[in-house]
Amino acid sequence: MTALYDARVTHERTLGPRRGFRHGIYLWLVDLDALPELPWWLRPFAGFRAADHVGDPTRSIRSNLDTYLAGEGIDLAGGQVLMLAGARVLGYVFNPLTVYWCHRPGGEPACVVAEVHNTYGERHRYLLHPDRSGKAEVAKDFYVSPFLTLDGHYEMSLPRPGERLAVTVTLRQNGAAVLAASINGRRRPATTRELLRLLLRRPLMPQRIWALIRRHGIAMWLRGYPLTPRRTAQESTR
Repeated sequence: MTALYDARVTHERTLGPRRGFRHGIYLWLVDLDALPELPWWLRPFAGFRAADHVGDPTRSIRSNLDTYLAGEGIDLAGGQVLMLAGARVLGYVFNPLTVYWCHRPGGEPACVVAEVHNTYGERHRYLLHPDRSGKAEVAKDFYVSPFLTLDGHYEMSLPRPGERLAVTVTLRQNGAAVLAASINGRRRPATTRELLRLLLRRPLMPQRIWALIRRHGIAMWLRGYPLTPRRTAQESTR
């Protein structure tokens, strides 16, 4: 089930002065019960650790997710969980969005969990119950951008990836779409050769993502976009 997606992320502020960006990225789709085993010399370039996600860093990513779901009254009974995320590269990872597709033992969808990270080191999970087309809505209750308030709700489209990856997130406030983001890509085999190609084509991907987010934020601040003070928050375990 392990796969790579060579993708492009787009991010556009749609209300007021328009500001957006488009960047090439690559992401992993992995089974949490069968994380990829790479040659020793490639492991520094593709790591998956519980410490990089919400929960107890001494447990597995799967165990932490099961604990969260149990708190929401959901028992997957060992069903498959697929995670879409960037991997740790040379000791660093930054995933603005991690998506978990959770299934019952028979393979039927149980729910989707969207895990959001901000540049302040905080993390939060949203529990979603998408319709058959993968669409869901959820109230915004986590600070991400210093240029957006905490009110409003997200409209998400999160169909399980196949040959194509197509994830979209739209933030609506006061009835208007203020932000639209998408990730679109095509599936690639998770072979050593393909991973090397992506590492050479897009080196230091998580470091670049962090730097690009900072660069765009500074550019918006210099253009006079008003800042919204960040509320104090602890890392969410829900």
